[in-house]
Amino acid sequence: MNKVKITILALVVLAAGAGGLWIYDRHTPERGQELVALGDSLTYGVGDQSGAGYAENLEEVINENREEPLTVYNYGIPGQQTDGLLAQLEDEEVKATLKNAEYFTVFIGTNDLIKTNGGDLNPLYDDRIQAGKEDYEKNLEDILSIIREENPEAPILFLGLFNPYPENEEIQQVIDNWNKLSKGMVEEYPSVKFIATDGILKEKSAEYFSDALHPNEKGYELITKRMIEEYDF
Repeated sequence: MNKVKITILALVVLAAGAGGLWIYDRHTPERGQELVALGDSLTYGVGDQSGAGYAENLEEVINENREEPLTVYNYGIPGQQTDGLLAQLEDEEVKATLKNAEYFTVFIGTNDLIKTNGGDLNPLYDDRIQAGKEDYEKNLEDILSIIREENPEAPILFLGLFNPYPENEEIQQVIDNWNKLSKGMVEEYPSVKFIATDGILKEKSAEYFSDALHPNEKGYELITKRMIEEYDF
């Protein structure tokens, strides 16, 4: 699974304030199925020493017991927020990819929360977080609408946020609040399933995290396991 830089979207990403766009090299499966993974660095797989992340893990696990191959195309962008994903989905090349997908995963919102608060989560600023939440809600509605417009039927697995500081109860309340919003929104769309990731990484330790935010290889494996448990591919 090679990742190649797509320069056609670089200007879009920069305009949205995100990093460079990378996707898996699009080879043509022999009439197999396709899963499109959308999101930020957590979709891209930052922190996984193996270079896989949950998206490539998911492809590997699903194909172990599957006659028809599933190919995962990873459109995750490190640093991406919902406005960046919204701009990404407006690109004609990406829209064409959406039409062919049998499945989607969406893991987005962590950067919206962190950046709207000022770049970290300590201390928390309620007014900034509320403003960011309102922007997040609007962007998420537009994101889901675009996906459904291009592909009315393919299941969408929406991954909720996790608390990167599980020992901090104040941050936990914010994460719970944003997840409650997301869960309520995605349930209004057909064939969209909310998958909770909070609580999977219960310890803030090197056993699960590679840095202050990103899981390591073992952490991503736990996220993949939760997805397999929650949805029957």
